[in-house]
Amino acid sequence: MKIVLTVNGERHRVEVEPRRTLADALREDLGLTGTHLGCEHGVCGACTVIVDGLPARACLMFAVQADGAAVETVEGLAAEDGTLHPLQEAFSRCHGLQCGACTPGMLMTAAHLLDTEPAPDRARIRAEMAGNICRCTGYVGIVDAVEEAAAGRGDP
Repeated sequence: MKIVLTVNGERHRVEVEPRRTLADALREDLGLTGTHLGCEHGVCGACTVIVDGLPARACLMFAVQADGAAVETVEGLAAEDGTLHPLQEAFSRCHGLQCGACTPGMLMTAAHLLDTEPAPDRARIRAEMAGNICRCTGYVGIVDAVEEAAAGRGDP
């Protein structure tokens, strides 16, 4: 099937099999390997992307379901000149990343949270991030990073 996606503001035409996941289309067809595959069952959140303004598990969504959609991936967070997004800076400063397996999904979930709720408290951040599993950090650095970015201290 031929589909059209707008990924990180750029329009793409892709031919996919009906059973191909959005994660596989992003990674293999478009070369956007920042969308990680952890469990491929929608449990870990590593593959979280934003589809038409809402977080989605790219491993559970078929690419054909995203036909005509606007998709945002972790590659789209940084500016075109390479300047990191304030969340990316804060994750680095606050030790919110370690092995990196969960990081793209965490960043996309946090970006959506801050886009919809610019000043969440720690409890709200924890609740929103609970759907993303991190095996390394213990979440403290992640919550600190989102809180810092929300407060504007992460602006370059």
